[in-house]
Amino acid sequence: MGILEKISEIEKEIARTQKNKATEYHLGLLKAKLAKYRAQLLEPSKSASSKGEGFDVMKSGDARVALIGFPSVGKSTFLSLMTSTASEAASYEFTTLTCIPGVIEYKGANIQLLDLPGIIEGAAQGKGRGRQVIAVARTADVVIMMLDATKGEVQRSLLEKELESVGIRLNKHKPNIYFKPKKGGGISFNSTVTLTQCSEKLVQLILHEYKIFNAEVLFREDCSPDEFIDVIVGNRVYMPCLYVYNKIDQISMEEVDRLARKPNSVVISCGMKLNLDYLLEMLWEYLALTCIYTKKRGQRPDFTDAIILRRGASVEHVGTSTKYSPQRVGLTHTMEHEDVIQIVKK
Repeated sequence: MGILEKISEIEKEIARTQKNKATEYHLGLLKAKLAKYRAQLLEPSKSASSKGEGFDVMKSGDARVALIGFPSVGKSTFLSLMTSTASEAASYEFTTLTCIPGVIEYKGANIQLLDLPGIIEGAAQGKGRGRQVIAVARTADVVIMMLDATKGEVQRSLLEKELESVGIRLNKHKPNIYFKPKKGGGISFNSTVTLTQCSEKLVQLILHEYKIFNAEVLFREDCSPDEFIDVIVGNRVYMPCLYVYNKIDQISMEEVDRLARKPNSVVISCGMKLNLDYLLEMLWEYLALTCIYTKKRGQRPDFTDAIILRRGASVEHVGTSTKYSPQRVGLTHTMEHEDVIQIVKK
């Protein structure tokens, strides 16, 4: 039985197993096995050709955004509108066959936007070019999931499932679990909170499935078995995601209002160029960037050449900060958007 068949069998068994106290250990083991097989499936084949697949795009600019979605949801049109890059656009599927990079210039920052080939259901199992698409998506700072507003929530749930299966966690934080394998001493298990989803026995069973018999485990929050497995595997990527519903000009105002109120969601129309400015504002917030300007002594600030930093960066990265009126601050002073920096030699 191949890996795909094993994954399919485990998924079916999980689906038909009723979730209750009596089955929690069985389900935990099944999920651990499923994570192991998925990891094996995504490992590069040793017999694979050494030739490039057209997806090795050099990371450039101040941030990278991956544009993901099913074929013909408007990704290529969006790229053309937001950047000076022309991506082939048409009303039929699979117009984008390679990874097309573009640059969004916004608030002094250069944001690399990657129009990835349309993901189809089953990409995580190697269908189409899904594996290469997902590999590039893992290197992004933010994911924009482009969805067709006329097709309801079907596309969103399928894409979330695909990305989840390859270790991409959208709008989630890394589980607060301390885990360290040891050479001996057995498994030391502790928690600083009351656990309602994982027990010591379940943790031990999951660790044994991974052939780990000596380790320190400390739960600092009430995590699920899936989150504990993520910590063991260790290659999960946690990143913010904006759900962008395109083609809102083709649905009712009531439906537009419902979609716009969903968490982490923005509604737009590339065809009619609606709400694109708000999308850029939201993208800037999700990237958590801040714009800093430099100033030489005795001269006016240079507002033509900004320094782009991550939000929360301190003066230690750049020097002495002033805003509106000069002030001396310590190295731990947190920089604010559009601060003016002057480097002073002592």
